[in-house]
Amino acid sequence: MLLATALLVIGLVLLVYGADRLVFSAAILCRSLGVPPIIIGMTIVGIGTSLPELIVSFSAATRGQMDMAVGTAMGSNITNILLILGGAALLHPLTVHSRLVRRELPLMLLVTLLGGVMLVDNQLSRGDGIALVAIALLYLLYIIRIARRAEQDNNDTLTREQLAELPRDDAGNTVAFLWLAVALIILPMSTRMVIDNASVIADYLGVSELVIGLTIVSVGTSLPELATVIAGALKGEDDIAIGNLIGSNIYNIALVPGLPALFQPGAIDSAAFARDYWIMLGVSALFMLFCLQRSRRIGRSKGAFLLAGFVVWIAVLYLEPLYLNG
Repeated sequence: MLLATALLVIGLVLLVYGADRLVFSAAILCRSLGVPPIIIGMTIVGIGTSLPELIVSFSAATRGQMDMAVGTAMGSNITNILLILGGAALLHPLTVHSRLVRRELPLMLLVTLLGGVMLVDNQLSRGDGIALVAIALLYLLYIIRIARRAEQDNNDTLTREQLAELPRDDAGNTVAFLWLAVALIILPMSTRMVIDNASVIADYLGVSELVIGLTIVSVGTSLPELATVIAGALKGEDDIAIGNLIGSNIYNIALVPGLPALFQPGAIDSAAFARDYWIMLGVSALFMLFCLQRSRRIGRSKGAFLLAGFVVWIAVLYLEPLYLNG
C-alpha cells in the first residue's frame, strides 16, 4: 500500500510536469509559426490544464477501466470548484471583471447539462464520444473567434492577463523540441504508474475505480489548475484564475470522456450519473451563481463554504461503502 501510494504520487507529479512541458513546447512552436499570442493563450494553454486528465482517462479507457476515466473527468470538475476555487478564495478573494469570463459561465453549465445526457444510460457509446468531441471542437472554434476579436481590442482583463503568462520569446525552437522529447518520454511512463497504482489502492481500500478516479486521481491531475489559480489569485489576476477553471471544466466534461468513448466505448458504474453527475452539476451552478451575482466577488466566506463542501463530498464517497456493508 505504501509503495503503491508513493508510486502514484510520483506518477502524478511526473504526469503534470510532462503535460506542462508539452504545452510549453507547443506554445513556443506555434508562436514561431506565426500563430497570434492571444490565440495560443486561449487555446493551447487552456487545453493544457486538462491534458493530464485527458491522458489518464484515455489510457484507462483503452485498458477497459472506463469508470476511472469518467471518474477522473467528473472528479476534476468538482475538485476545481470546491477545492481549488475554494482554497484560492480563502487565500485571496476573487472578483470577476472580464466580460469573456461572464460569457463563458453559462456555456460551461450548458456543456455540463449536455454531458449528463450522454451519461444517463450508464454507458458511453461511440456516438456519445462523437457528440462530446464535437462539443469540445465547437468550444475551441468559439474561443479562437473570441481570441481574434480580442486581438483587435485588448481592453478585456482576461486577454491581457493571458498574454502576460505566455512563454518568453527568448526560448527558441531547439529548446521547444528538447522539451517536447522529454514530455513524450515522461507521459506514457507516468500514466502507466498512475493507473496501475490507483487500481492497487482501490483494491486495498475496498472502493471502486470510479471513486479512486473521482478523488485521488482527479485531485492529482488537477495540479495544473491548482498552480494556475493560486498563482493568479496571489498576483491579482483574478480573471485568468477563474477563466482557466471554466475552460478546464468544459474540456473535462466534453473532451476528457469523449475521446476515450470515441475509441473504446463501454459501460460505466450507475453511481456516476445517479450520484456524482448531480454533484458536479450542482457545484457548477453554484460556481456560476457566485460569479454572476451583483458583486461578482467570491470572498473568504464563500471559499470556506466550498472547501467544507469538498471535505463532506470526500467523506461521503469513502464512508458510503462502510455504511452499506455495515
